[in-house]
Amino acid sequence: MKVHTLFWISVSSLLVCTMSASEWKKKCEEEWGLQGAPMPDSVDWRLVYEARPLGRNLLKNPSPHGNPLPESDFDYRTRDGPPPREPQGDFSGWTTSTEKLPEKKTNIPPGAVVCSSIENSWFSMEQVVDLKAEGLWDELLDEFQPAIAIQDWYKAIQLEEHAFELHVKLLGADKSTVISEHSVQPTEAPYTESATWKMVSHMFSSYGPGVRYVHFKHRLKNMFRDGVGADFFQTLSSDSSVIITPNHPPVTPTNTSLSLS
Repeated sequence: MKVHTLFWISVSSLLVCTMSASEWKKKCEEEWGLQGAPMPDSVDWRLVYEARPLGRNLLKNPSPHGNPLPESDFDYRTRDGPPPREPQGDFSGWTTSTEKLPEKKTNIPPGAVVCSSIENSWFSMEQVVDLKAEGLWDELLDEFQPAIAIQDWYKAIQLEEHAFELHVKLLGADKSTVISEHSVQPTEAPYTESATWKMVSHMFSSYGPGVRYVHFKHRLKNMFRDGVGADFFQTLSSDSSVIITPNHPPVTPTNTSLSLS
């Protein structure tokens, strides 16, 4: 007995399978607004289109401290149980490190009993984005130099004047040559209760040829208070992004606040 297997293929899928190299190239050009950009025939435009390197966030796990804004209501203080001593969150996709800071010294009268101590630390999170691995090509990066938009949201512990830093570098093929860089270190108003997330951003453009990697790093200050009233105060980050766009939209203000209260 013969067994016949039937396969159903949609018209759209059939068209995709039969598209020529030039048609894939035209599809990329039209959908991403690449008119005038160098688009050599040596590039596999189907793979580029499927990778979709333009207009999407190239960072992995962009919201390590909870849901993206404004839905997140994650509190920077631990409310239940004993306080942790280390940052809490999902840090997959990030390289992390902790820098302990010297304990602050205060004038303590002779014979006084110290009931608590305070330990500050910087918690660093960083990623390196390989632009070519994400689907971009040499000629686009070197000649057309598409805009590279950087954005980050943070919620400071409000106990320190400097609780957040963002450092971004555009690197060459050797991962060590810095072609362009941008850093921001906002100043906070300490000891003020706030449920405000703040956004920092920057747009790289006309940065010169040779860029192949984006090194994205932010430093978040945390505070552990031991003894009486023990607690852990944590600076949070959310919605970090590195987005490549062929257009050059206006730069978003570099100090924007969003109140969640």
